[in-house]
Amino acid sequence: MRVLIVGNGGREHALLWRLAADSPESEFFITRGNPGTAALAQNVDVGPTDVDGVVRAAGEIGTGLVVVGPEVPLAGGLADRLIAAGRDVFGPVAGAAKIESSKVFSKRLMRDAGVPTAAFEVFTDLDPALAHIENGPEQCVVKADGLAAGKGAIVCRGKQEARDAVRTILAERVFGAAGAAVVIEEMMKGEELSVLALVDGKNVVPLVPSQDHKAVGEGDTGPNTGGMGCYAPVAIATGLLMGVVMHRILQPVVAELARRGTPYRGCLYAGLMICEDGPKVVEFNCRFGDPETQVVLPLLDGNLLELMKASAVGSLAGVEVGAKDGAAVCVVMASGGYPGSYGKGKEIGFGSALDSREDIIVFHAGTAAKDEATVTSGGRVLGVTGLDENVAAAAARAYEGVDLISFENSYYRRDIAWREIERVKNK
Repeated sequence: MRVLIVGNGGREHALLWRLAADSPESEFFITRGNPGTAALAQNVDVGPTDVDGVVRAAGEIGTGLVVVGPEVPLAGGLADRLIAAGRDVFGPVAGAAKIESSKVFSKRLMRDAGVPTAAFEVFTDLDPALAHIENGPEQCVVKADGLAAGKGAIVCRGKQEARDAVRTILAERVFGAAGAAVVIEEMMKGEELSVLALVDGKNVVPLVPSQDHKAVGEGDTGPNTGGMGCYAPVAIATGLLMGVVMHRILQPVVAELARRGTPYRGCLYAGLMICEDGPKVVEFNCRFGDPETQVVLPLLDGNLLELMKASAVGSLAGVEVGAKDGAAVCVVMASGGYPGSYGKGKEIGFGSALDSREDIIVFHAGTAAKDEATVTSGGRVLGVTGLDENVAAAAARAYEGVDLISFENSYYRRDIAWREIERVKNK
C-alpha cells in the first residue's frame, strides 16, 4: 500500500516510525518531512496545510491511505476533499474536526450529548466577560474559541489573571481570529489523563491511556505549551475508570456527531480531568496528541496501518487493541525561551551510543537539515522516548537519551512522570 503522511513534526515521525515497522512492505510518503523521517519515507514537496496540494499529491502517488497528523488541515476540510477525490483518509471531516477547532462548538456538543465537563459560559464582547469574572469564583479557565497551537487555554488562579486573559484574547486579539470568542469555565480539580481512541464513525477503540505535562516548568508550573513530556501507562486509568470513559464520554460524543450528519473517523483525543465525582472532559482534539503519540504507539499491541485503514473505511466493529507490557516515557527537548521567543538554526549533536539503544527512540519535531548537519527549527525540537519495564525505569532511559544529545540553549523538564513515580514510591 502507498501511504501519505500529512505533517512533519514529532507526532508524524512517531506515526511513520510505527507504520513502517508494522508494514514494511508498504511505501511511505510525507509532506516535507524532517531529518528523522528521511530514512522512512519519501518527501513530497507540499506543505501540510496546502489542501489543494495534498489532494493533488495523493492522486499522483496513488495512495491507499492518507494519514493526517495536524489539526489545521483537518479543520480546513482536507479529509472532505480527499474523500470527494475517492481517497481513503484517516482523519475527520471538517464538521467533526470542529470538536477541536472551536471550543464553543465542543462545549455545546458535550452539553447536548450529556458528556460531563466543566460548567461554562461563552462571550464575544469584553464587558460582559469581565462582569462574569467579577461575579464568579476566584479561579477559572479562559479559552480562546479557535485553534491556538496549544496555547489558547489560560488557567487563572485569581480574578486579575482572568481579566488579563480575556483582554488579551478579546481585545488585543493575540490569537487573531481564534480569539473572536472566549469560553470561561469553572476550574476543575483532579489529575489529568489523555485517552486516544480510534473511531470509524460509530465504533470506538481506545488505546493505552497516558498523561502529559503541558506546563513549561518543573512541578507543572508556568505557562502551558504544546506538551513537555508524557508517560504511559497511568495507574489511575483502571478498567473501571476506562469503562466510564467509554460509556459516558467517548461513545456519546461519537454518537452525537453521527446524529448530526458528521460521523467521526480517525483518532479522537479526550483530555480528561479525573475529579472526585468521576472523569470530566477538559478538551477534545481531532487527531493524535503530541507528545502522547510518542509513548502510546511504542506500547500498541496491533498493526497500526490495518487499524487506520479500518477506521477510514468504517470497519472497526469488534476490534480490540491491547497494550504491550512495560512503560514508555517521552521527554521533550525544547529551544530555550519556548513557548515564548526562541532561536533557530542551532546544530544538534547526537551521541553515537544512541545507535545501539533499542530502549531509546528519538523523534524529530522541530528539526531541519542544513548542509551536513541537523539543526533546530522549532520550539519543541526532539521527543526522547525511553522504554523499560516500569515508568520509573523508562524515565531513566529517556534521560539517558537526553544526556546523549546536545544543542545550544536546550531546555527540558527534569521531572517528567513525577506523579506516577511518586505514586509507586508511596504504595
